[in-house]
Amino acid sequence: MGQLNGKTALVTGGTSGIGLAAARRLASEGAHVFLTGRRQEAIDEAVAAIGDRATGVRADVADLDDLDRLFAQIKQHGSLDIVFANAGGGEFAALPDITWDHYADTFNTNVGGTLFTVQKALPLLTAGASIILTSSNIDTKGAASFSVYAATKAALRSFTRSWAAELVTRGIRVNSIAPGPIETPGLSGLAGGPEAAEQLLQGLAAGVPMQRLGRPEEIAETVLFLAGEASSYMTGTEIYVDGGASQI
Repeated sequence: MGQLNGKTALVTGGTSGIGLAAARRLASEGAHVFLTGRRQEAIDEAVAAIGDRATGVRADVADLDDLDRLFAQIKQHGSLDIVFANAGGGEFAALPDITWDHYADTFNTNVGGTLFTVQKALPLLTAGASIILTSSNIDTKGAASFSVYAATKAALRSFTRSWAAELVTRGIRVNSIAPGPIETPGLSGLAGGPEAAEQLLQGLAAGVPMQRLGRPEEIAETVLFLAGEASSYMTGTEIYVDGGASQI
C-alpha cells in the first residue's frame, strides 16, 4: 500500500527537473498525478515515463484561461488532495539591465502563476489537503544579477505564511520548499552554452558546504514528506534543502 493511495495531486511545471521527479515520486506512492507543462511533446514524454497514474495537461500557469481548463479537467476526475505549485523560472539580469518585460514575465509566472494556481484549486481541495510551494534558498540571501527572481521567491515565502493562516480552519496545510542549486535543465539553461553551464554548475557546487549540487529526486522526497501524513503537524513552514548553504 502506498502512502498516497486514493489521493489526487497536481504538479505544475511537471515535465522536467524537480517537477518531474516529484510527479514520479507521488505517483509511485499511489497518487494520481495531474502534471502541467507548456510543450505537448515534453508532457507526453513525462506521462509515458510515469505511467497510467499520470495525466498531462498543457497549461501556462501565467494564463488564467489555461488554469480554468486545467481545473475543469481535474474536477471531472474528482477532488484534489495535493498541490505542488512548482512552475517557475528566471534569468540573470543586473540592475541596470532589468527591463519591464523581464520583471513582468518573472513575476507573472513565479508569483501570479502560483497565486492563481492555488486560488483556482481551492474549490477542489479536500479537508487535510496539502499545498506545497517551490521557493528557493535565495529568498533570504542577496544574489547579484538575480534580484528579480529572488524577490519572487521571497513573495512565495510570504504567501506560505499568509495562506497557512487563512486556510488552517479548512484543515489545509501550506508549506514551501527552498532548494539550493539543483542539477536540472533549468539551472544549466541560465548559462549561455555548454562551457558556460559547466562553469556555472561547478561554481555553484563549490559554494555548497556539501560540495555538490542537489538532485531533483532529493527535492521530490521532501515533496512526498510534505504531501503525506508524516508532516501532518506542519504548516506555514519553509524547508531548506540546499546542502547546508543557507545554514552553515
